[in-house]
Amino acid sequence: MSNSQDPQQSGPSYRMPQVPTENQEPRAPQYFPQVPQGQKPMKAKKSLLKRWWFWVIMIVVLIIIVSALNSGGDDDAATTSASQEQSDTASTSDDGAEEPAEEAAPVAEEPADDAPAEEAPVEEEPAEEQEPEVPAEHASALSQAETYSNTMHMSKAGVFDQLTSDYGGQFSEDAAQYAVDNVDADWKENALESAKTYQDDMSMSPDAIHDQLTSEYGGQFTQEEADYAIENLNG
Repeated sequence: MSNSQDPQQSGPSYRMPQVPTENQEPRAPQYFPQVPQGQKPMKAKKSLLKRWWFWVIMIVVLIIIVSALNSGGDDDAATTSASQEQSDTASTSDDGAEEPAEEAAPVAEEPADDAPAEEAPVEEEPAEEQEPEVPAEHASALSQAETYSNTMHMSKAGVFDQLTSDYGGQFSEDAAQYAVDNVDADWKENALESAKTYQDDMSMSPDAIHDQLTSEYGGQFTQEEADYAIENLNG
């Protein structure tokens, strides 16, 4: 049996490493597999990153994703604008809505001619204000003041002194003042009547009569009242 191998035997064969010469550096032995006869040598596979069709697919996918994002944003914007328009329309309709017209008031029917006319309500007259009650002293002083004015033709000051005098009415000053303020008297006419008495009974001159009328111890009339009396004394 021979130890030599058949050169056509299938399977890989290896070359013997070469011995380096003196000037060459030793190198690691390299083994080169031999391709069996009848088979083509296999090519090394390229990475996917070096395939042109891989990048084409990636670009198409990116375009689809970007388009989807843009279309989603447009839909959201359209939805937002539509809702805004609806709210604006609603507010406009609320503001510009016309108020319903007021219903016309029903026309009152005129009463028939045969119907009796309603009587107008009688207005009640306001009750007369009641005068405050006058004290008895004031009423008595007023009564005496009327007597002094009508029968004795005294002046306002003369009546007051006669009412408050210890030898006269002896009324209080409040009662006497009330009497002279409320007595129905014409003080100028009283001065004229007193002047006639001085002229007829005492035969006094006009000047003397004027002094007597205005004297503090006489008639106590005012200057105006005395002048009126003298001017009308012989009238």
